[in-house]
Amino acid sequence: MPLITVDGPRLAEVERKRQLVEKLTQAAVEVYGLPKEAIIVLIRENAPENVGVAGQLIADRHREA
Repeated sequence: MPLITVDGPRLAEVERKRQLVEKLTQAAVEVYGLPKEAIIVLIRENAPENVGVAGQLIADRHREA
């Protein structure tokens, strides 16, 4: 079973998570040729204070913008 893991920012709306899972699943079905029941999607949401880019926390970058 293919496992798709998405690490990204929090998605406040459950509907947006549904859309993400649906589209990723469909893409995997097309590429692997497997039924959608064989595709697993795992969403890991990361708070801005837990992610750094270019040596700086995203939370700090947002404050400066």
